[in-house]
Amino acid sequence: MGQASTARPPETGAFDAVVVGAGFAGLYMLHRLRGLGFTARVYEAGGGVGGTWYWNRYPGARCDVESLQYSFSFSEELDQEWNWSEKYSPQPEILAYANHVADRFDLRSQIVFDTRVTAATFNEETDSWLIETDRGDCVTARFCIMAVGCLSAPNRPAFPGMDDFCGPIYHTGEWPHEGVDFTDLRVGVIGTGSSAIQSIPMIAQQASQLTVFQRTATWSVPAWNEALSPEYLKEAKAHYPELRAKARARPTGFYFPFNTQPALEANAQERQQQYEAAWQRGGLPFLGAYGDLLFEKSANDTIAEFARQKIRGIVNDPATAELLCPQNVFGCKRLCVDTDYFQTYNLPHVKLVDVSQTPIERFTKDGIVVDGTEYQFDAVVSATGFAAMTGSFDKIGITGRGGRTLSEKWRAGPRAYLGLASEGFPNLFMITGPGSPSVLASMIQAIEQHVDWLADCLSHMRDVGARSIEPVQADEDAWVAHVNDVSTVSLRSTCSSWYVGTNIAGRPRVFMPYIGGFPIYVQKCNEVMNNAYDGFVLKGARSSNTPPQVRFTERWQVPLDIEVISPAAVAAKRVPVV
Repeated sequence: MGQASTARPPETGAFDAVVVGAGFAGLYMLHRLRGLGFTARVYEAGGGVGGTWYWNRYPGARCDVESLQYSFSFSEELDQEWNWSEKYSPQPEILAYANHVADRFDLRSQIVFDTRVTAATFNEETDSWLIETDRGDCVTARFCIMAVGCLSAPNRPAFPGMDDFCGPIYHTGEWPHEGVDFTDLRVGVIGTGSSAIQSIPMIAQQASQLTVFQRTATWSVPAWNEALSPEYLKEAKAHYPELRAKARARPTGFYFPFNTQPALEANAQERQQQYEAAWQRGGLPFLGAYGDLLFEKSANDTIAEFARQKIRGIVNDPATAELLCPQNVFGCKRLCVDTDYFQTYNLPHVKLVDVSQTPIERFTKDGIVVDGTEYQFDAVVSATGFAAMTGSFDKIGITGRGGRTLSEKWRAGPRAYLGLASEGFPNLFMITGPGSPSVLASMIQAIEQHVDWLADCLSHMRDVGARSIEPVQADEDAWVAHVNDVSTVSLRSTCSSWYVGTNIAGRPRVFMPYIGGFPIYVQKCNEVMNNAYDGFVLKGARSSNTPPQVRFTERWQVPLDIEVISPAAVAAKRVPVV
């Protein structure tokens, strides 16, 4: 659904690095590689930069981290020159920002668009990767860097009869670039996750009839989005460096007010007042109302019931309101942020259909059948999310040492050291891979930290003449075990979600992101680097224990925010994760 591919001859040649993907991770990786004098090529399946924000153009798409923090922090000049228009950036503005970054730092000349990498094969004789694409490209590179994104492989459920449906079926993750006009159409939406919660109010403004099929109710809080005034931006920019520093020290990688006090130590009236104040602030920081909400079920019950009462107070029809009230742990899945989502169900032409007990049976040429009833539609929107964390890796035939494929190694769940590399796949790196904070932190800050670490790593390899680097299996095993162990302290490990892969049939249940907090993870990465890449094997290095020259990771070596993440708070399992 991207721009039309232009004819070009297949590419051959050799590079120091090939980067897969031109989203924020690929753009920043290319910028760092080029600044270090490495030759690089970026292959991007889409027709432009932006990654997730290139593809996700559904109505109402926007970020759930405030604009001023959902942005690159590596350039103070960039911070000062770019002006965000809203508290929460809409997709077109985020995409415009990505294009601005590509142009400002002159990155496009080394990006090949409309080209999907299909295979990457490690050559053990040359310690290099052979990368192949769907356009016939066949190039070699010392390093292969996967900047494929955590939420970029759409999950397309295969309902019986979908090919029989006469109308269009859209997926929110692959939206037509020309947009879709739903005026006076009967529209069905499958799913009530983040993309549905953002798009449903917008689609309802056009559709003559809107029917939403819900399997699992989703927690959502109001965004209270608003325009950012010139005066606000001026004041914020005057203190941008301090905001960035505070964000890096927070467990989420972005800054927001957080109350460390336990909910269970407050009385009912105090909790009500605290939750109401947090609700009026809105957004993901709502989970920061108290320090124990994701660690103590009885504490979580108090915020869950508050949110249910909010839903019941917004939705007029009691039966619909109850269907919209989740029964699982509040914040167990990614908390959603909305504008008038629940209010939309008060519109007379909007209907909610529960498919938790009676799933969708099939499509017909005219619509969808549930529990023997046919709902007729002119168009259907599949808001069914993504094969998170590993879905994009599954699309590429990645073969490492001894002919072992990454899909074979990850059959029982992804295994990666620090979410950066995987044993048996030398010189293959992943940005915000499984086993790193990734989706549990502000994504751009997580990306920047990984890229800076990789830039220093590759520079060090060049400094000492190393030909390859890969994790030691024992250290990788220990890290994977640690990621799993840490996940059990949080209530987030208790429910089925895309964090554990259960939204995809047949996937093993494994908690994939690192939940221990962004600064603790960064501290571990710094320790590994400062200890001459402890846990990695450098092949061919003139000196394997030479301390690296720190070029870019220094800005990530920040003290933990003791206000929030003190040893006592960690011991008491009061680490805030939104």
